[in-house]
Amino acid sequence: MQLTSKNHLTNKPKKVANVNTALAAATCALLGASPVALADEGVWEMDAALLYYGEADRVTAVEGVFSAKKDFGDEHIFSGKIVLDSLTGASASGAVAQPNAQTYTRPSGNGQYVIAAGETPLDDTFIDTRVQLEAQWTQPLWDDMRGSTGVHLSKEYDYLSVAVNGSLAKDFNQKNTTVSAGLSLAFDSIDPEGGRPVAFSEMVIDKGQFPNEQAYRAAFDATRQTDTDDKTTVDLLLGVTQIINRRMLMQFNYGFSMSDGYHTDPFKVLSVVNDQGLTQSLLHEDRPTERTRHSFYWQTKYALDVGVADVSYRYATDDWDVSSHTIDSRFRFNLSDNTYIQPHFRYYQQSAAEFYQPFLMEGTTLPTFATADYRLGEMTAYTLGIKYGMKMSSGNEWAFRLEYYQQDPKNAGFDEPGALQQLDLYPSVKAVVAQVSYSF
Repeated sequence: MQLTSKNHLTNKPKKVANVNTALAAATCALLGASPVALADEGVWEMDAALLYYGEADRVTAVEGVFSAKKDFGDEHIFSGKIVLDSLTGASASGAVAQPNAQTYTRPSGNGQYVIAAGETPLDDTFIDTRVQLEAQWTQPLWDDMRGSTGVHLSKEYDYLSVAVNGSLAKDFNQKNTTVSAGLSLAFDSIDPEGGRPVAFSEMVIDKGQFPNEQAYRAAFDATRQTDTDDKTTVDLLLGVTQIINRRMLMQFNYGFSMSDGYHTDPFKVLSVVNDQGLTQSLLHEDRPTERTRHSFYWQTKYALDVGVADVSYRYATDDWDVSSHTIDSRFRFNLSDNTYIQPHFRYYQQSAAEFYQPFLMEGTTLPTFATADYRLGEMTAYTLGIKYGMKMSSGNEWAFRLEYYQQDPKNAGFDEPGALQQLDLYPSVKAVVAQVSYSF
């Protein structure tokens, strides 16, 4: 029995092999490739979606996705995806709020912006466009063994990512057990606007201290490295999928990731404050050049008479001291043979990286690495939403999703001197997610 199917809103019986094939293909999805589900033989299956993500007073993203897949016979399946998204709005720089207005230089060195007293420093000129292309091929290799291979290409204004992946899946126990292994290799190239900042170099702000524009530009350029940098990432995923009975299916995965190269965010800074909590200077951050991660994932799907329950838990940890717990749950409830609703709840909790510091103290020795990026700090987050789907008489399907997301950064045990005690250094990030999709 197939527990979930995009093209069947009622949970109709399917071959056991189909369940294993579809879930084993999830290996590629977790490695960053397109998931490959079973396609009707000889027929192209298309999906189109438009997504909106909007943070309050911060980043707004609009994303369009088009994917297609086809079974060319005997489960020789091709799938492809095109993603185009645009991001605009304000992004947190990492600097702390102050009781007075603050002036910052833009990453390009051309122009400045001012943040009002008491406000979180945000650069509202953030804008980017990303194009992503993916292709995946899956086929049987020999008895009870399948293989999959794929490529991934993503291009942004200042970022290029190229990846290849491959996986194997083998059925045991009369196709009730599937063991899978996947490997992905990614290469990223980074060429940020204005160049890569020199680690812990001071932001050049006051143009008045320079005799002319040429002298200011020379001082700014001294804080930058003009060559590009890169990062390589190797991901390994081992998984076991087990059919418990005709209604229940479980999946267990272990993930290992090792990356080497440029991990620093070139647009993040740290405030250096005195014992009154007042900013004296701004320094560009620096992060380690290596990162190793481990993750453990468990998922259970249970087919009820009225729908499907889907619950998962993920624990992740790395050598940056970031550990996280994620609980994700969905319940698909069939309203009729052609319509359904699916409530969604997700909870996330994360510890801070060992080199995370919301600010630096004046007069102290600079650390080896440091970042004030709240995404590497201690936090909790939750997502609450609902999805509605309906199947048309033609067999095509519409789906609508609306979710609310809130991220709550926390103080990871840092004392706040002077004026910082009166300011919100860890503001919540709130966002709305809306999506409409069409399958045909």
